[in-house]
Amino acid sequence: MPAHRILSVNDAPIRPDGHYVLYWMTAYRRTRHNFALQRAVELAVELGRPVLVLEALRAGYQYASDRLHRFVIDGMVDNARACRAHGVAYHPYLEPRHGDAKTLLRDFAKRACAVVTDDFPVFFLPRMVAAAGDALQLRLETVDGNGLLPIRATRKVFARAVDFRRYIQKTSKPHLSAISEPEPLAHESLPKGLEVPSSLAKRWPAVPASLLAGEDDLSGFQIDHGVPVAGMRGGAVAARERWDAFLDHRLDRYGEGRNDPDDEVSSGLSAYLHWGHISTHELFVDVTRRESWTPDATGEKATAKREGWWGLSSGAESFFDELITWRELGFNMGALRDDYAEYDSLPGWARRTLSEHADDPRPHVYELDQFESAETHDELWNAAQRQLLRDGRIHNYLRMLWGKKILEWSPTPRDALAVMLELNNKYGLDGRDPNSYSGILWVLGRYDRAWGPERPIFGKVRYMTSDSTRKKVKLKRYLQEYGPSQGQTELF
Repeated sequence: MPAHRILSVNDAPIRPDGHYVLYWMTAYRRTRHNFALQRAVELAVELGRPVLVLEALRAGYQYASDRLHRFVIDGMVDNARACRAHGVAYHPYLEPRHGDAKTLLRDFAKRACAVVTDDFPVFFLPRMVAAAGDALQLRLETVDGNGLLPIRATRKVFARAVDFRRYIQKTSKPHLSAISEPEPLAHESLPKGLEVPSSLAKRWPAVPASLLAGEDDLSGFQIDHGVPVAGMRGGAVAARERWDAFLDHRLDRYGEGRNDPDDEVSSGLSAYLHWGHISTHELFVDVTRRESWTPDATGEKATAKREGWWGLSSGAESFFDELITWRELGFNMGALRDDYAEYDSLPGWARRTLSEHADDPRPHVYELDQFESAETHDELWNAAQRQLLRDGRIHNYLRMLWGKKILEWSPTPRDALAVMLELNNKYGLDGRDPNSYSGILWVLGRYDRAWGPERPIFGKVRYMTSDSTRKKVKLKRYLQEYGPSQGQTELF
């Protein structure tokens, strides 16, 4: 277990006479390739105690909805099955109303030797974990299982992808052999057979089997019922199926085809990565095994080039640049800056140029509700928004256009940022994620450079239009799928 991935939240002791090691599953909602679960098992083996997995979901967090809850509940089904197969106690819990679960963790921790949880750097999770550390009278550890590189491997915040890519190429080799265990619950020395104490099960009832199976709705929970369940099933099993299909049929075409909406070759894993249903480490292992790769294949010098350093096929190199460089660049910002989602975190050149053009006339100005209901003059933009409303995602390339047009059609750049965050966090299955925040702030200049010619509204920030997008990529099938002929969404 890499020590630099473990952080003690408090100074309380481990209690050797406890009944179990509690794994409080909050961000890495999986049993495979999970460093936090691996750490809980490691402690349990040392102490000769079993592991109890507590997977809970609050009702009161911002954007809690039927869509997000159902995606997590799907994962609970898979986690329950996996824990049962290994003889490990597992307890899924949904908070009915905000505040109902105030003492949930404290109650489960009373009988524990120690508590291990997930180290996720953004949204409300850091505050929740810090509060738990203050409240508990025993050791609470967080474990970083976010990406290939530990998020605290450096204290430097990288302003450009090229610099972060160079850093990866210089420093990643020691981490390439420190991969998470595929099946931490399969440890042969882990005590098995624990059942959730009846007093806890009675006080904190597990998610009913009918709800896990999708037979009951979520109307009894204090969440937003206006955001319906998306068609994509959550959980580790669905994530693995989607990943296998990508490996077998789309990875080879990823480099040249990932920007084409009509020929969907993206992995479609962003929501599963966000909710922790699949791990970067598992993807890394599978790709390198498929390509018969070893760390010796990497380049001797850090060139900072998008392709060539890994020594993989073109499709795999391109996929790794998205999965490792761009995704973990967002985690770098989220872990080291509290203002990762704020306008003032933008680079100085971007704030200056946007300020200089803040009073430029806008060709169209829309309010949040018009953006939300896909009621603009631009049918391509409306189609992208309809995809977000219906499916909980937008095609990668069109999400960039989606953001650029919101910038162009908002009264101010700050208004544009607020609209993008609200829509993506509310409807996106992968919203509220470091990678999503970095993608949205990229629209306004983060991780980018000044571009010419200088334009109205945008200034020197990169410019995109629907007309140029139509010329660059194929959109016929996409517009048929998400065009107005499909009818307006039932949300509005």
